[in-house]
Amino acid sequence: MTRATSSPQHLVDHALETSASPECVVIVQDETHANLRWANNTLTTNGVGHDVGVTVIAFRDGATASVSSTAASTERVTALVEAADAAVRRAQPAEDRNDLVSGDAAADWDDAPAATSIEVYGAFAKALGEEFERAEAEQRVLYGFVNHEIATTYLGSSTGLRRRHVQPTGHYACTGKTADLSTSAWVGGATRDFTDVDAHAMADTLTTRLGWATRRVDLPAGRYDTVLPPTCVADVMLDAYWGAGARVAHEGQSVYARRGGGTRIGERVGRPGTHLYSDPAYPGLECEPFVLASSSGNTSSVFDNGLPLARTEWVSDGILSSLIQTRHSATMTGQPVTPGIDNLVLEVDGASGSIGDLVADVDHGLLLTCMWYIREVDPQTMLLTGLTRDGVYLVEGGEITGAVNNFRWNESPVDLLRRYTAASATVPGLSREWGDDYFSRTAMPGLRVPDFNMSSVSQAL
Repeated sequence: MTRATSSPQHLVDHALETSASPECVVIVQDETHANLRWANNTLTTNGVGHDVGVTVIAFRDGATASVSSTAASTERVTALVEAADAAVRRAQPAEDRNDLVSGDAAADWDDAPAATSIEVYGAFAKALGEEFERAEAEQRVLYGFVNHEIATTYLGSSTGLRRRHVQPTGHYACTGKTADLSTSAWVGGATRDFTDVDAHAMADTLTTRLGWATRRVDLPAGRYDTVLPPTCVADVMLDAYWGAGARVAHEGQSVYARRGGGTRIGERVGRPGTHLYSDPAYPGLECEPFVLASSSGNTSSVFDNGLPLARTEWVSDGILSSLIQTRHSATMTGQPVTPGIDNLVLEVDGASGSIGDLVADVDHGLLLTCMWYIREVDPQTMLLTGLTRDGVYLVEGGEITGAVNNFRWNESPVDLLRRYTAASATVPGLSREWGDDYFSRTAMPGLRVPDFNMSSVSQAL
């Protein structure tokens, strides 16, 4: 736990005043967090923390150097500035060099950091305790974790730019098991403040899914008519997004590369009516409205810090319309500057209803609940492989009639955008694989894929 002895604004100003480099960008993030963990129908741990992280980025003659660490005092910030100044004097000019973004101070620049505390779980914890008693009485076991954090970021530059953003981030996840631990089910989601998280509804979902598993059916590998809920759609669409760097596509190294050179922008990659986009103002998924980059890479540039962000269509009506572009990569591709944004939304024109509505139209197939251990097999097609987990259910005549064994699957999320045959309404959906630690702000529909490839049977529970 790192407690600040100076305000974040003072740390930014001190770094800028101390730097000996011609130009400098400073990012200070003040973060508080609180969590609860439970197992065997009992709360096991809780924790709160406060951390202050500082990144100093020095610029000299087109070269740049970045140094990051926890730093809650001016003395510590001075050491980071000296390290960045020394490193930039040894650095070669950066390939992505550009003018720094200029501006003035935002209206909220002087505001103090926001904070969370263990009290954020007041109503949730009370209901969770009641569900522990219910699970014990009905011979179920609950395991889970909740986390809430509020990060207030301050961005300042030697060009006068001052920006502030408050980012609340929370998620919940709970696994339910039968008393003999032979059957499991999972439910999870994202939240900004836990006022919309109902522990009773969470436990009801687990109870229903464990009930579906009373009957067990073993199935072989093969292609199945499969319903993917929003959580699973988020699992795979995040790979489609993270792999959408313009530079690697321009250089022929991704599924978004055009045969013969260049990118596939302008080509059809999904069914008509399919829209994949990011929007920093999307209700419930609000995120930073400006670029924050502590280092440069294929999809980010420290020179772009402070660039404003707006809704960006990655796939519009099934057509690839944008890739993640820095100002540098945009000069290579001839496309507009479209930086990455910290949320992702998939919508299908005319789609409505729930996962239950999709299931009702399946004569013989599967309903998944979550995936895990997802890895890329082939970047040229974005072929992914992964496992199913905590509940794969058999659908017969539009009804869930039992649970089946787990599978290893092999699919490309880009290909799924073309092959799905039906979609439900778009709702918030947390990726189990990536949402806890990397990317929780996703809204997805459920998708029905008539030939989802279950490549082999898995022995995982």
